Amino acid sequence: MSDPSAARNKYPSAWLDCCGGLNNVDYSKMDLTLIEELLNHTNFQDSGFWVAVVAIVFNPLFWNVVARWEHRTRRLSKLFGSPYLACYCLGFIIILLNVCRSYSMTVVMKSQARWEAMDGTGVFFSGVVLMALGTLLVVSSFLALGFTGTFLGDYFGILMARKVTVFPFSITENPMYWGSTANYFGLALIGASPMGLILAAIVAVTYKVAITFESPFTGQIYQDRSQRHKHQ
Repeated sequence: MSDPSAARNKYPSAWLDCCGGLNNVDYSKMDLTLIEELLNHTNFQDSGFWVAVVAIVFNPLFWNVVARWEHRTRRLSKLFGSPYLACYCLGFIIILLNVCRSYSMTVVMKSQARWEAMDGTGVFFSGVVLMALGTLLVVSSFLALGFTGTFLGDYFGILMARKVTVFPFSITENPMYWGSTANYFGLALIGASPMGLILAAIVAVTYKVAITFESPFTGQIYQDRSQRHKHQ
């Protein structure tokens, strides 16, 4: 007896062509009521929304540009007389920027309408669970990496002895980012804020883009160290 899943994997186009494939789907009959309701409770002309979006996008752009500049020139390390002091300084600036981002997001969430469909006990406690999970990921990540490991110490030449594999890195490569994202989604659910959901989604996309640039660069830093050790 043939395996249907094997046939699907072997002849994917044949399955899509069956009954007209996706071309036979009547998209006009799709129920977009939920999306329409969400958009009806958001005001994209609110200047506060755009302030929050700028803060969301600017933060990872800032620390990646500054950290890469430091890695290339060592200017901050020379200015502060120590890579550790330079890293601490950048770390505190990043913390302040993240506080400003959170504040701008909270302001616009409170200024815009709540959505009755989200204003329920189940949604509220789902938000609480998400924030608890997010906080756990952020805090445990910080404890596993330390201050310099968390705030781009690699770019200052402060390298970890080995790759961190303990929790939460045993379940995800970027727990700090995804924990922060979970916190914002949780905050949106607790506040029954459709605008909060949109802003949290923008945070998720921004972090995803940042990871695609950061991970290869960080990996290259450690690969270069490994090559230097081989030649010594």
